[in-house]
Amino acid sequence: MNKRFLVTVACSALGLISVTGFALAETVGRYECSIVGAISQETVGDRDGHLLRSLQYSCLGVEGLLKDAVYTGSSISEWDGPQGTYLSAGGIVRAAGGLAVTQLTEGKGSVVMKDGKPAGSESSGKAVFKLASGTLATLSGKVVKFDTKPTGVGRFSIELTTDSEVGAVRTSQQ
Repeated sequence: MNKRFLVTVACSALGLISVTGFALAETVGRYECSIVGAISQETVGDRDGHLLRSLQYSCLGVEGLLKDAVYTGSSISEWDGPQGTYLSAGGIVRAAGGLAVTQLTEGKGSVVMKDGKPAGSESSGKAVFKLASGTLATLSGKVVKFDTKPTGVGRFSIELTTDSEVGAVRTSQQ
């Protein structure tokens, strides 16, 4: 009787997962990035700690579909103390035989502290491949989740995974 109960629970859970569209996120790729130039910080002026931060970066794909691709991007974020909201970000992916353009749809960030001092920031959110061609064509229209982590002074990693929410992947209109 115990075995039958466990099998019933397992089958019910699998059925529920398939009906709800739940799926494990798959890694699309991972980049190792370097900030290009200086990070621009501008005080908004309405309260302490409220500022705009903009930066440019260049990345090399080290894993997944984006391995050996070069990504150049930029971002603008609003910070209120140690918490940030990304207002604009995106870039161009260049791979052998392929090209893609990304655009941020949402993102949040927070300052990472090490030994009581700021050591960079980490962020997460979603982006969409607005255009993709050639060897990257399968990414066209795909919504991805991103996670960034600091890896050193002026360096960070970006991991892209598929968005497992129902309806997150749309077909290209080409």
